[in-house]
Amino acid sequence: MSTLDWVILALFFLVMIGIGMWSHKQVHDTKDYFTAGGKMPWWLSGISHHMSGYSAVAFVGYAAVAYTNGFTLYVWWAFPIGVAIFIGSFIFAPRWSRLRDRYQISSPMEYLTTRYNLPVQQVLAWSGVALKIFDVGAKWTAIAIVLQVFTGMPLIVGILLSGGVSLIYSTIGGLWADALTDFAQFIIQFVAGIVLFVVVIIKLGGMGSLFGIWSQLPPEHSHLLNGPYTGVFVLALFISNMLSYNGGTWNLAQRYMASKTGSDARKSAILSAVLYLIWPLVLFFPMWAAPLLLPNLKDPSQSYAILATTLLPPGLIGLVLAGLFSHTMAMTTSDANAISAVVTQDILPVISKKISKGSLKAARITTFIFVFLTMVIAANSSQFGGVLGLILLWFQALIGPTSVPMLFGLLPAFRNSGPSAAFISWLGGLVAFALLKYVFVSSQATLLITPIAVTLVLYVGIGLFNRNKNVPLPVTNMLKALDQD
Repeated sequence: MSTLDWVILALFFLVMIGIGMWSHKQVHDTKDYFTAGGKMPWWLSGISHHMSGYSAVAFVGYAAVAYTNGFTLYVWWAFPIGVAIFIGSFIFAPRWSRLRDRYQISSPMEYLTTRYNLPVQQVLAWSGVALKIFDVGAKWTAIAIVLQVFTGMPLIVGILLSGGVSLIYSTIGGLWADALTDFAQFIIQFVAGIVLFVVVIIKLGGMGSLFGIWSQLPPEHSHLLNGPYTGVFVLALFISNMLSYNGGTWNLAQRYMASKTGSDARKSAILSAVLYLIWPLVLFFPMWAAPLLLPNLKDPSQSYAILATTLLPPGLIGLVLAGLFSHTMAMTTSDANAISAVVTQDILPVISKKISKGSLKAARITTFIFVFLTMVIAANSSQFGGVLGLILLWFQALIGPTSVPMLFGLLPAFRNSGPSAAFISWLGGLVAFALLKYVFVSSQATLLITPIAVTLVLYVGIGLFNRNKNVPLPVTNMLKALDQD
């Protein structure tokens, strides 16, 4: 890192804080803080949804997969996400916006009290908060690893730096700050990604290398499925992504809730889906080509960062690093805002009557505490299987039990799946994960798909068993209200 690189990185952090300060003036209540008052343009919501969907994990853990296994990374990661979001744009995305508009909610979990009951809402809220602490902790670890390669900075310092800056602007600016910084970060990472893409192509001899690299790499690197990434694994991850990216991950539901109308939410989802299908092909190319430029690398997770530091001139290295920070900070701050919404609107008022819904002070304090806890997890990520262990095993495997009752509860087809279906399916999914993780020896694909499958079967099955029972009128009215703008 040259002096110019450090200057660019410092300017990046200052711009992020500056946007947070400006956004602070736009926040007058928790509706502004958590859902941007339902006034976010569809294109901004779509870009923010995309930026909030992945972090520096893509440049660390996934870079290692690209280095060792090749094109399969796109097949099991980016492509299924794009397809899942596109399908969800017609099923789930519009309903989130209508839910905010018709019922004036500020949290993705807030409607569950009406849809099921308060105890179900509480168990889903608490388990979801605990899950996201691990997920976001992995993001801080990933960016700290990248920063260590670029600068030699110790991991703990990198965690404190990235987490500290994010903590400032997300705490004061809310969702407006998250979305606007997401847009600024999108521009930065787009430029940075294009720069490294072009430099790698030139280094490899020109445009012919776009397809020519595959004949120089091991044959299996061009296979759609390679290594441990089997068809069953891809199917499991697709189902998990269908739940996660359509609102099971709360910060992504917030992007749809912030849209003005259901049709705007649908357009924002389609934009995000298109970006997932196209942009990773540019972003991952340097990672796929890395074995040719950096043969016999001991730690493949450092391949993207080493390419940037060895191939780019001063100034551009800082730009690429800022781009990597962009993804991580976009995802983690949006997560923090979503968690704060759930805790402030759904958990704290139940714990203490002294804390009322709509407390902006409580929202900011909760955001601060959540980010701090995720930084603690990041500092101890090795205890949970490292970055990919946290993401693929803990988060992806447990997303089903928390999100199936929340997402399927929006759909009229599952009106008969009431409180008992929600609670039993949630509990069944958690028990299945615990048994496969700690009692029985199972493959990664089995560990991913079983908790989701168990949750789905129980939720749908109990609903069918109760199909002749009367559905409460408030639930019927809610489901009708979410069906059209």
